[in-house]
Amino acid sequence: MVPLKGNLKTVLADKLEPQQLKQIYKTYDIVGDVAIVRVPEPHKHLSKLIAEAIMDTHREVKSVWRQVSSVSGVHRLRGLEFLLGEKTTETRYKEHGCVYKTDLRKAYFSPRLSYERLRIAKLVQRGEVVLNMFAGVGCYSISIAKHSQPLKVYSVDVNSSAVKYLRENIRLNRVADVVVPIQGDAKRVTEQQLQNVADRVLLPLPERAYEYLDYAMLALKPAGGCIHFYGFEYANNKENAVKKAETKVSEKLRRLCRAFQVEFGRIVRPIGPRWYQVVLDIHVKT
Repeated sequence: MVPLKGNLKTVLADKLEPQQLKQIYKTYDIVGDVAIVRVPEPHKHLSKLIAEAIMDTHREVKSVWRQVSSVSGVHRLRGLEFLLGEKTTETRYKEHGCVYKTDLRKAYFSPRLSYERLRIAKLVQRGEVVLNMFAGVGCYSISIAKHSQPLKVYSVDVNSSAVKYLRENIRLNRVADVVVPIQGDAKRVTEQQLQNVADRVLLPLPERAYEYLDYAMLALKPAGGCIHFYGFEYANNKENAVKKAETKVSEKLRRLCRAFQVEFGRIVRPIGPRWYQVVLDIHVKT
């Protein structure tokens, strides 16, 4: 996430009325050499001007797109409308010593989760077996492989385009001996291939993590392990959002008859007025 500041704000201030400047979004994403900006529909006619300002301010940006719909669907894709530069959404993005190739129209990707990806990677212990049930192009999985010493990181995603880039990113980051790409629905893959194998399970798809929690438990070794649960919560404040997520998840885990402890919870990021993305680190016991 890049704030609207510096030269860009100056350029826009020269070209937009003060009221117009107030009504456009103040942040935008830069992924590699591609920028994605959100412009409210009433101000759609300003999109090209904003795109020009972004390219003037960020010389590395070669392509600017307008986001026209929120992330949705099984593959977690967002609608994009071309504005300026090269008409491509394929790019390379560098983060914490890793490089990720992706296509922003074909696979989900967010640079706003950079801190969270590294946080999880640093929690993984040497020799652990990790299951990432929603791996996408491999950001969590490859970060874990590069920054920790896991035995294996099984990386599952239902989106064939995402798995294509996952395989490419495994090669680019030289982690083929650790990261195992698997295309398919994580429920079926877990039932058929990955029961009782994992020390740690990631559920980094907030829209569906609750639905897959049973299968995360199924994947854990009989001795137990850790689950990183991500969800969206509507709440009056950050503290209430974390508490709501913990209450909901705890009720389900009790029904599954496993001993557990929620060891940590935090707001990953706000996603809208009173809406928050929450993560819970859960220790499941024998």
